[in-house]
Amino acid sequence: MDNELNVTYITFDGHVEVQKYRYLYFVIMFTAYILIICSNSTIVGIIVINKSLHEPMYIFIAALLINSVLFSTAIYPKLLIDFLSEKQIISYSACLFQWFMYYTLTCSEFFLLGAMSYDRYVSICKPLQYPTIMRKTTVYIFLILAWILPACQISIGPLLIANEKLCYFVLKGIICNSTIKKLHCVSSAVVDIYVLNIYGLILFVGSVHLPVLFILFTYTRIFIIIYRSSREVRRKAAQTCLPHLLVLINFSCLSAYDVLLARLETNVSKTVRLIMSLQMILYHPLFNPIIYGLKMKEIYKHLKRFFRQDKLN
Repeated sequence: MDNELNVTYITFDGHVEVQKYRYLYFVIMFTAYILIICSNSTIVGIIVINKSLHEPMYIFIAALLINSVLFSTAIYPKLLIDFLSEKQIISYSACLFQWFMYYTLTCSEFFLLGAMSYDRYVSICKPLQYPTIMRKTTVYIFLILAWILPACQISIGPLLIANEKLCYFVLKGIICNSTIKKLHCVSSAVVDIYVLNIYGLILFVGSVHLPVLFILFTYTRIFIIIYRSSREVRRKAAQTCLPHLLVLINFSCLSAYDVLLARLETNVSKTVRLIMSLQMILYHPLFNPIIYGLKMKEIYKHLKRFFRQDKLN
């Protein structure tokens, strides 16, 4: 194994299937990265520029799209370099950092979706109290917690194993995720890995299960209320709630795959592993701006106006 300046390098084996057409894949992934940045940034810019969109719901949408850009930026630069390299390697410290960013931003996504569901719940079920409950201070607190809390929670994992000895140096997949724990020497890391697994389970329940249960509870309450309301109320509620539910279902399915892959000792083929990993880093960051850009009536209206002005200029 290469060792320079006491840095241990890890080799990926998930890129083997694409080496034959690596330049083509580089162009595809580079184009996807640009599309992710442009599409998400465009909607964020529209929300920032238009004062009519300075409401909690749209602020949370902007935060969710910023989260997608940060998530992609933590993954794509290294991935693009790998496509152009004969051998895909990463230092252990860089791998831990990518792992930290990957799961921090994943947990942030669930917290932001939870905040969005609470906003919709108050708006539809307690409309008279909405201005009092969803003040700017409340929104800022939700945003700060959605990013700071996961960062503090996830950082414990990399810190626990930062000094552990590696006995294996080939990581299955194309990015650093929780499968990195399988590279540690069992004899030297049994205590820390056991503690890490227990902590990871607690963190998974607190960062994924609880937000998802909370979201399902709020939307159940919303559906009960709108079921008893007029057709117009049901239509407006569907316009704002449906995009959130679609994003939640999509992201939950992809996250479940990542967790199961790390926990189950199954021999998944490299092709399947590659396709599912690309779903997480390619499909989801592009899915968000499409859903919110097309399904949210106010955002779609401003988008059309923006592109019409662009054509006239």
